Amino acid sequence: MTATTTVPKTPKRRSGGVRLFLRQVVAELKKVVRPTRNELITYTSVVLVFVLAVMTYVSILDYGFGKLVLLVFGS
Repeated sequence: MTATTTVPKTPKRRSGGVRLFLRQVVAELKKVVRPTRNELITYTSVVLVFVLAVMTYVSILDYGFGKLVLLVFGS
């Protein structure tokens, strides 16, 4: 019988590394479409109205549950 020796494999180096990553990031950023001023104002308004609506809903629930707890447990 002959003894076999195994040679450890050296890990393959990734080609490009950080430079490749940065090139890909720049390429992706060039694809980004920035909103126009009117679109930005519209999107911001929609978000603010939605947040205001959710705040109102949660405030009403909080007030109602607070009154309910006081009614049940007394004060």
